Amino acid sequence: MFNKKITIAIQSKGRLYEESKKLLSNSGISFRIIENRLLTRASNVNVDILQVRDDDIPSLVSNKVADLGIVGKNLLDEQLAGDKSLSVKEIINLGFSKCKLCFAKPKDSTTESLNNKIIASSYPNLVNQYLKQNKIKADVIKINGSVELTPYIGIADYICDLVSSGATLEANNLEATETLMESEAVLISSNDVDDTNFFDLVNRFKGVINAKDSKYVMLNCDESNIKKICSLLPGSESPTIIPLEQKNKFAIHALCKEPVFWETMEELKENGASSVLVLPVEKILN
Repeated sequence: MFNKKITIAIQSKGRLYEESKKLLSNSGISFRIIENRLLTRASNVNVDILQVRDDDIPSLVSNKVADLGIVGKNLLDEQLAGDKSLSVKEIINLGFSKCKLCFAKPKDSTTESLNNKIIASSYPNLVNQYLKQNKIKADVIKINGSVELTPYIGIADYICDLVSSGATLEANNLEATETLMESEAVLISSNDVDDTNFFDLVNRFKGVINAKDSKYVMLNCDESNIKKICSLLPGSESPTIIPLEQKNKFAIHALCKEPVFWETMEELKENGASSVLVLPVEKILN
């Protein structure tokens, strides 16, 4: 497994750091990261982990210093919009660090258009690209931090910034007006590398991602209710049906690749299910 050395670049601190480490660990890669160390070698597989600034990851992958990188799609698209020589591609969405890049304005502002306004953002390339595509005339200023304060110190009319829970906007009396893009962590590689080199590792990542919302459901029901109950199991392919000792009584086992909520369990019960058991799934290998 992993006969060829694979180098993965991850954020050294910040929004993606902990989730990236968790993904690697859950994918069977054993390592111990030491603070302020650039390179960590896995102890059980042929993998090196580079811990770097997030905005360095696309260029490290493009220049093949790293084989793979984990980075926010928002940052990747911002760099691609500003540097056409960057040679990187997305391999898979990783399902964590989800957020939106949104335009926002003060709640007491009466303006309803971006036209002829000043927009502050840490993502000037994406904002300018959006304005051009939508034929909007506006001025964009790049701000690297505390973007949400700029309307109140007279620097900008609007901001364009990342929004996850919306708490930062609320705390600064701002309201989102429109979404430029939705973002999450993505796995990237160089455009001109052979993806088969990473096939096994990427499959492990997919197994962890697919298991995140998946549940293993076990229940009992009468024979007459089997068809209805199977139709209620979310994201289930082909449930296993097992006859029980009691006549006309069956057990149904199913891997549900969508979340199983209390409402789902209650609906199963209403349709004749009993002893409904929902178990977490750690990994899935298709």
